[in-house]
Amino acid sequence: LVVSTARQVVAGSGTAAGEVVHAVVGTPGVYDEERHRVRYAMHLPGWGRAGLVDRMREELGVPLEVHNDANLAALGEYTYGVGAGSRLFAYILIGTRLGMGVVSEGRLFTGAHGLAGEIGFLPWPGQQKPERLEDAVSGVAVVEAARRFGMRGQLTAKAVFDAARQGDEAAVQAVRLEGERIAHTVAAAAAVLDPDLVVLGGGVGHSVDLLLKPVRDNLRALTPLRPKLAPSRLGEDAVLLGAVATALGTAREIVFERRSAVS
Repeated sequence: LVVSTARQVVAGSGTAAGEVVHAVVGTPGVYDEERHRVRYAMHLPGWGRAGLVDRMREELGVPLEVHNDANLAALGEYTYGVGAGSRLFAYILIGTRLGMGVVSEGRLFTGAHGLAGEIGFLPWPGQQKPERLEDAVSGVAVVEAARRFGMRGQLTAKAVFDAARQGDEAAVQAVRLEGERIAHTVAAAAAVLDPDLVVLGGGVGHSVDLLLKPVRDNLRALTPLRPKLAPSRLGEDAVLLGAVATALGTAREIVFERRSAVS
């Protein structure tokens, strides 16, 4: 599916397949360079199986990089969005999962093993048993909270936020709780990274108009460290534009070398 979609995009752009010199894929989890496979992509069964990325490279016929989606979103937001000019900023991606990308002095910070920013694995005290922070701060968590507060029917995170805008009390409480939990996430990032900016993005981040006030209110109670908070300017395109920025850096060099060789 990934390969066929990429081919359709190239064909639709009017660009000859031979003119494509580099490709970038964004994914949850972390790409293992040694084993050529994606690890920790819990919500994508089979995505981390051995040989999958190599097969994609072969079928595409171009060099292929694989990067964490939150990292790409952070780079996209730095290059084209609200993070431009920031010395060090963190992009917190809140959707079906929780992740964070960190850009320092214009460069991604990924840690010793590519795991920097995997804040979803931080422990979180659950009611029955210890959970992960990702279990508490995600679209699924918003729906679960809304149900506990009394909402019924087929619910999605978007439906809960829409109901909160209409004044539904259960939805308002669920959003307030989500804001409190996001504040804990921001507090952790502030203590470890000292960012000058924290950007909220991803599916839940699209409802940041409802979340900013409870996040800021709770952040004041949690910590004296209060970085500037902002919604993603790029929205759903953050990961895509981060991939474009990454690919362009490599593609320019390849195209320049080719043209220099011809001339």
